[in-house]
Amino acid sequence: MKESSLNAGELQFNYAKRYFEEFISVRPKLAELIDKVDTPALLMDLEGVKTRFVDVRYHLPEVNVFYAVKANDHIDILRALAEVGAGFEVASSEELGKVLSLGVQPERVISSNPVKPLDFIDYAYGVGVNRFAVDSFPEVDKIARAAPRARVYVRLTVPNEGSEWPLSRKFGVDVNTAVEILEYAKNRGLVPIGLTFHVGSQCNNLRNWFIAIKRSAQLWEAARLKGIRLLVLNMGGGIPVRYLQESLSVEDIAYYVRGLLRKYFPTSPYELQIEPGRGIVGDQGIMVVGVVGTATRGEENWLYIDTGVFNGLAEALGGIRYPTYLKREGELKEWVIGGISCDSMDVVAKRVFLPEPAVGDRLFILSAGAYTTVYGANFNGFPPPKVICL
Repeated sequence: MKESSLNAGELQFNYAKRYFEEFISVRPKLAELIDKVDTPALLMDLEGVKTRFVDVRYHLPEVNVFYAVKANDHIDILRALAEVGAGFEVASSEELGKVLSLGVQPERVISSNPVKPLDFIDYAYGVGVNRFAVDSFPEVDKIARAAPRARVYVRLTVPNEGSEWPLSRKFGVDVNTAVEILEYAKNRGLVPIGLTFHVGSQCNNLRNWFIAIKRSAQLWEAARLKGIRLLVLNMGGGIPVRYLQESLSVEDIAYYVRGLLRKYFPTSPYELQIEPGRGIVGDQGIMVVGVVGTATRGEENWLYIDTGVFNGLAEALGGIRYPTYLKREGELKEWVIGGISCDSMDVVAKRVFLPEPAVGDRLFILSAGAYTTVYGANFNGFPPPKVICL
């Protein structure tokens, strides 16, 4: 069993090493910094972010692409995406303010959070943002009060099996309820324009897309029979990135989705939308952290770093596992990586195979561009990693 673990560990470590070397080899600006920057730090490749966005738009040319700001809201990332014509999906006044500060026009902004603060709706509508998702009757009432004649699209619940960060439980309704909400919105003076769904963040299961688009077509037809002409099909996020294994490519997903749309929507919706967040920035960032200590506890080897789940690696609590590399030679050992805080929940990863580190060494955490520093807090007095965009 131990030999088997070591073989798996060698595969894991070699995969991370190869990924690191590939990542750095095409990013000379980042390569110059990784051994010099004060840790912890998140280094982001802005050209890579723009290239990734253009790649999504190339493979889905008929789809309007709205970047989900929550994935990484650093102003330099938003500026880079604005430069290549991205739209933006926002959920708060702060996110919207950042986007508008870059000169982005309100028609390039939507809000797909189905439950929104009233003051945000009022602010957004006041500056010209008028497209909002809903999935409940009280939300319709709220929007009708703060944003009369706003355009609304209903959130449909769809399977999230195979997605590493499922999103199906908190939001979304079934087809029949969705039709009732659209009718109710129309009666309240709002303009029902379409529907949205989300197959789950980091989705590597094409079947989710199949069921989502098929179910969307059912809702589209049911709304038509009620006299509601829908115009917009928003396909949410879900484009995955590379973590400890290869993921579906944008090209793979786009080819499959285009086929489904031809089958279930022979007359194409007036507007198709998609909202990638992780898929745009996730694999364009590398987090550089420092080793602050090691220990042996029973049969476990512990390695402690200068950030943690409360400061920038919160998705580790939900099961996301990052490729992790240490530039040392030597026999591989199995490690538990602990965060910097005193909290016993602050465990970044288990079963990570690395050579023996020394205090002061740097660990390189790959695919760390999404949902890391945006989750970070100053818990226990330790700040989130600083972000450096190049």
